[in-house]
Amino acid sequence: MKSEEFATAMEEKKLYTLLVYSENVAGILNQITAVFTRRQVNIESLNVSASSIPGVHKYTITAWSDEDQIVKITRQIEKKIDVVKANYFTDDQLFIRETGLYKLSTDKVLQNPEISRTVRKYEASITEVNPTYTIVMKNGVTEQIIELFRALDAFDCVLQYTRSGRIAVTRGMQEQVSEFLEQREKQR
Repeated sequence: MKSEEFATAMEEKKLYTLLVYSENVAGILNQITAVFTRRQVNIESLNVSASSIPGVHKYTITAWSDEDQIVKITRQIEKKIDVVKANYFTDDQLFIRETGLYKLSTDKVLQNPEISRTVRKYEASITEVNPTYTIVMKNGVTEQIIELFRALDAFDCVLQYTRSGRIAVTRGMQEQVSEFLEQREKQR
């Protein structure tokens, strides 16, 4: 592939978030991730939890892809027998949050008041302090969490850093799976 073609292909890719709802059945996560593997699409983040509907789990999956590919992936996932509903979204269609945890050297935090000011500037919170380390937590979007990491890392005080997978809700009044389940009940 020529460099111009590669650049064009990369420009067409966007970060999509898939919200997948399934029955709580062992092995369904493997089936869902296998769809991405077969299409050679890397999963950026994955969060699985119980949904607001009893017996239904929610998978929040992010991946860089073009729309044609993400449509195919969503359709394949929805064909799985234990999947109730699957939809893909762009960031503007969702309310999104992640959590970042930063383990800092307590000695360096105490020696440099600028570190505490940075934590406050980024609206993060100190959740634990002991003689060895200080834990800082930041909720927000990916870019904010990474920005705080870079700011703290500049002080050479970060011992460990991690961020969660994305959690998301649609901007609509109720989850689309609720509408789907209501329609399915009416058809019975």
